[in-house]
Amino acid sequence: MKKVLAVFFSGAALSAAASFVLVHGRAQASEGYVIERDAEVAKQEGGPHRGAGRTTGYNFFGKAPGMKLAFRKRVLHPGSSIGYHLQETNEVYYVLGGRGTMNINGREVPVGPGDAVLTRKGSSHGLVQAGAEDLTIIIAYDK
Repeated sequence: MKKVLAVFFSGAALSAAASFVLVHGRAQASEGYVIERDAEVAKQEGGPHRGAGRTTGYNFFGKAPGMKLAFRKRVLHPGSSIGYHLQETNEVYYVLGGRGTMNINGREVPVGPGDAVLTRKGSSHGLVQAGAEDLTIIIAYDK
């Protein structure tokens, strides 16, 4: 037996629901939320911080007013890297898929799916993709 869900909107709720606008495939609201999709923000780039090879960068919410958190995804294709650099703020790397080697303050550490790395302000790090498959990471830091 199928269940049916009935939803009734008050005038205010209907007005609020109507305030959401679809802009370039993104649902936006003056209050509440913004949805961005990979295909909308994907950009082919070289390796950041003078890294090697080709990567795909995804800068989510980069144009959202008042956003104090940078939230990015990066795909390091085979042979690519994020160059070794001094960290200016606390930054989190989270590995979604693939394998890599992270150089943190001169120490090499293997990373893979499910690994989260917090690099602190004043430390240095870089990341090299390893193996045949793309290395996909999420990066978050305060702007």
